Amino acid sequence: MLRVDPQSNSSHLREEFQTLNSVTPHLDVEECSMALLPRNRQKNRSMDVLPPDRSLALLTASEGDAAGSSYVNAALASSFHRPAAFIVTPHPLANTTADFWRLVFDYGCSAVVMLNHTYTFIGFQPCLQYWPEPGLQHYGPMQVEFLSRSTDDDVVTRLFRVTNLTRLQEGQLLVRQFQFLRWSAYREVPDSRKAFLGLLGLVLKWQGEAGEGRTVVHCLNGGGRSGTFCTCVMLLEMMRSHGMVDVFYAVKTLRNSKPNMVESLEQYRFCYDLALEYLACLEAR
Repeated sequence: MLRVDPQSNSSHLREEFQTLNSVTPHLDVEECSMALLPRNRQKNRSMDVLPPDRSLALLTASEGDAAGSSYVNAALASSFHRPAAFIVTPHPLANTTADFWRLVFDYGCSAVVMLNHTYTFIGFQPCLQYWPEPGLQHYGPMQVEFLSRSTDDDVVTRLFRVTNLTRLQEGQLLVRQFQFLRWSAYREVPDSRKAFLGLLGLVLKWQGEAGEGRTVVHCLNGGGRSGTFCTCVMLLEMMRSHGMVDVFYAVKTLRNSKPNMVESLEQYRFCYDLALEYLACLEAR
C-alpha cells in the first residue's frame, strides 16, 4: 500500500489520480439514453450526473405503471467481494421519493447510507426528508413505517419496515438508514476519519446481521461522496481478506459503473488515509 504523506508523496498521488482520470470512461449521449429520454429528465436531480445504461438499476414494473416508469437515477456498482453490492443514487426529489423506496424494495436493500445534509443547496432543489419520523407514510405504492432511532455524535440510525402494497405476497423488508453527520456541506472529505471508519463498521455489521442485502448509498448528486464511501468499503474488504490495498483498482472498478465516483484528488487521498487509520486501529488493539 502506498503510504500517503502530503509532502513527499503528493506528486506521486496526483499522477496516479490523473492516470485514473485518463482511463475513466467518458460518457456520451448514447450511453445515457434512458436518463435523457424526455419522460425521464425530471427524475434527475442534475443533468451533469447521469447513470449509464450499462449499470442502471431498473424498477420492477407493477400493474398500472406508466410507460417509462422503470427508470430511476441509480447505478449498480460492485464491491470487492460481491457483484452489484451497492446502488448509488442522488438524494431523492419530491417526484422520485416513491421510486426511491421502490428501488430499495425491488433490490432487497437492507441498508441506506445518507452522506449529505437535509437542507437546500444553492443551484439545486431542496433535500427533502424522504422518510416518516415518527409514524407511517405512503409514497405511491410503498408503505414505509418508522420503527426506531438511535443517535450519537457521528451517525443517526433509523429502522424502517417497507412494504409494497401492490405486491403484498412478497412480504416486508427491514431497512436501516445510516445518516452520517460528520461531513460538512462544502468540504470534499469527511470531517473525521475515525468517525467515517465508525460509519463503515456500523453498516458492515448490520449488513452481516441482515443477510448481506444490498446497500443504497446516496449523497446530493450520487457522485463524489457516495464513491468515497463505496471505495472505502472495498478497501476494508481487501484488507480483511487479502491483507492488501489497491485504491486505484477500487475507484476504477466503481467508475466503470458511474464515472463520477470519487470526484477529487482530496477524496482519493482520503481513501488512502482511511486505510491507514484502519491499520492504526488494528495495531492499537
